[in-house]
Amino acid sequence: MNKNAEVDTFLKEKKHPMDKEIRRVREIILQVNPKIEEAIKWKSPTFMYKGNIASFFMNAKKFVSLMFHKGALIKDTHSLLEGDGKEARVARFKNLEDIEEKKEALASIIKEWIRLQDSE
Repeated sequence: MNKNAEVDTFLKEKKHPMDKEIRRVREIILQVNPKIEEAIKWKSPTFMYKGNIASFFMNAKKFVSLMFHKGALIKDTHSLLEGDGKEARVARFKNLEDIEEKKEALASIIKEWIRLQDSE
């Protein structure tokens, strides 16, 4: 897993009320492919693979909100992504149980992003 110490420090200092949930989503994403990188962009943990994949929306306090920057391009067979904007889509997770129920869908979306980027 390609964890970035900068993200570890950010999360520790942030003391977000959904810290455990954010860390679990992070773990699921980073486990999909060792080439996925993470960094702090826009004051938020952001995942990248040949471009930005997704960023946490750290202002959400009652659920985990993960914004996929080009989510409209991703084929989502599990209906995890919400929204109808031109590009962005959002995945929301209520708690650890919800994350575990949706982890296959999340991994599928990340794999689809990688497939799209590798096909270009």
